[in-house]
Amino acid sequence: MTETKVSASAIRLTQYAHGGGCACKIPPGELEQIVAGLAGGGVRADGAAGSAGGDAPTPPGELLVGLDAGDDAAVVGVRDGLALVLTTDFFTPVVDDSYDWGRIAAANALSDVYAMGGTPVVAVNLLAWPREVLPFELATEVLRGGLDVARQAGCHLAGGHSVDDPEPKYGMAVTGLVDPGQVMRNDAGRPGVPLSLTKPLGVGVLNSRHKATGEVFPEAVASMTALNAEAARAAVAAGVRCATDVTGFGLLGHLYKLARASGVSAVVDAAAVPYLPGAREALRDGYVSGGTRRNLDWVAPHADLSAVSADDALLLADAQTSGGLLVAGEVPGAPVVGELVPRGEHVLVVR
Repeated sequence: MTETKVSASAIRLTQYAHGGGCACKIPPGELEQIVAGLAGGGVRADGAAGSAGGDAPTPPGELLVGLDAGDDAAVVGVRDGLALVLTTDFFTPVVDDSYDWGRIAAANALSDVYAMGGTPVVAVNLLAWPREVLPFELATEVLRGGLDVARQAGCHLAGGHSVDDPEPKYGMAVTGLVDPGQVMRNDAGRPGVPLSLTKPLGVGVLNSRHKATGEVFPEAVASMTALNAEAARAAVAAGVRCATDVTGFGLLGHLYKLARASGVSAVVDAAAVPYLPGAREALRDGYVSGGTRRNLDWVAPHADLSAVSADDALLLADAQTSGGLLVAGEVPGAPVVGELVPRGEHVLVVR
């Protein structure tokens, strides 16, 4: 039976998705089970070579950053002083406004390149659309939002791929450039280095409230559509070589991956972490996504959270969409929210 399209003006996009933004990601623990054994060349769980076999040609360039440490993007060296940064990211609607959703998804996809210290060069669209349910004029607005953010980033946007899908999804595959000597990665953290956070937390709970009530939070939209370009340039200029961005796994989840890969522990000063206006109220009123709770469940066995309340722990695990950079170093204008220390009993300690 064919479903009937509804008027664009009456549509709330978030009601056509089971989850919103990066909160709809596969939980981090489950994702690690899926990709276990796939790092470094496609070895099967039984130890045999992947399907390409031993006669597969050697790829051009050198894989400098792959799957091993859970980094934000892949990096391939192509010649002295030049490497490619490659990433993709897409998700279901996080806000009801189609143009804003496009801008948010584009900024989020570009962020992975910035998190590696790179500059985005070209992107292609990834669009899934319920063509018999939602009008195409909304899809046009989504793509227009993505185009405007790509232009703001100085990044070419050339075509892409679309499919008919029961649930709307949008994002980009992005290719950028980076100096191999200036790559920022998860496994380069060292004890004694401060941790800086370049955007406030809280978009997860605010987006959950928006999905449930329709209430709009302009400061959350402004945060999600802001590019991490300036913060990345400042970090690279300061000699930072370890960073990640804070998205669907929350601050605690992404920091856990960074500290684990670097062989250090991370201490978070909970009082120093900034939040968007209304975030605590949204938490108080119960607007917490399942993704956020799964994030906390994943890191809790590896963390000392005894010094903070359950609410503070949830906010620190809040599933962000297009969040800021978490930098092992100092970035002008960004608050210092903790530090890396020698590996102790817990990988994460919140004080």
